[in-house]
Amino acid sequence: MLSYAIRRVLWTIPVLFLVVTILFFMMRSIGGSPLRRGQLVGISNVAWSKSGDWRPDSIERNMNHRFGLDLPWYRQYGNYLEAVARFDFGNTFSYRYQTVNSIIGRQGRISFELGLLAFLLAVSVGVPLGVLAALKAGTAADGVARFASLGAGSLPAFLVGSALIWLVSVQWGVLPTSGWDSWQAKVLPTITLALLPAAWCMRLVRAAMLETLSAEYVRAAAAKGLRRSRVVGVHVLRNSLVPVVTAFGPIVGYLVTGSFVVEYVFSIPGIGRYYVAGVLARDYPLVLGLTVVITLTVLVANLLVDIAHAALDPRIREAATG
Repeated sequence: MLSYAIRRVLWTIPVLFLVVTILFFMMRSIGGSPLRRGQLVGISNVAWSKSGDWRPDSIERNMNHRFGLDLPWYRQYGNYLEAVARFDFGNTFSYRYQTVNSIIGRQGRISFELGLLAFLLAVSVGVPLGVLAALKAGTAADGVARFASLGAGSLPAFLVGSALIWLVSVQWGVLPTSGWDSWQAKVLPTITLALLPAAWCMRLVRAAMLETLSAEYVRAAAAKGLRRSRVVGVHVLRNSLVPVVTAFGPIVGYLVTGSFVVEYVFSIPGIGRYYVAGVLARDYPLVLGLTVVITLTVLVANLLVDIAHAALDPRIREAATG
């Protein structure tokens, strides 16, 4: 098991190197200067440090030299790899007196909290619904659960978020429309982001339980006179959760990318909104730093899922060593 975990950890290194390399050349290919003059489109209620006034070419050259933008591309690429290795991404081009690391630390906590709340809500709702649908297969309860999961998995996050804002906040006046400064403000974004993962969990658990319920060892356990609750809890549910564990990696990936839309709809000052603003502003250090953090999050999530899957299923370890 330890050798399998070490191999999986080592495999993440070339993947991360490939991602950061592709990202560097993609940012260069989109063109535009991060120090250009003029008003920029960014985050509301946050002042840009470079909007408006004309400045002499000498100041422009000094700023390019200060940020290393006048260096050859291979020098910039080397500095970028060094920054990634040290996890120090320097100053941002867009926000005065702020570094990329400070934005990651401050806004990252908000995005992490949103993703964690949505993940916990999705699992706590999706797994029980999947169990209920499997145990009541073919009944009205099963039909309602399947219809609800189909609707939750089909509706886009921006539509769900806008509908919740209109209904719950505007019409009923129960919860705030935006922000992240109170528990009331966290309810609607969490529900919006958790809908699709909850639908995935429900459908995976239902399908796995239906397959497990028809297994020979489950029938043998029931024939021995074991209580139905013990058969379901020990023999059925435990083995049916393995597909859900393997899906945690894609679920985390969706929570990361889906938070971009949710943060924009609900005006949450998380990483997603700063990422979009950084791309619009050609803020290379900010975009590169946030992308590295997002990539690491997804890689670590998939790494932990693979290790957990190997721990639950010895066949995975045997296939890897063979």
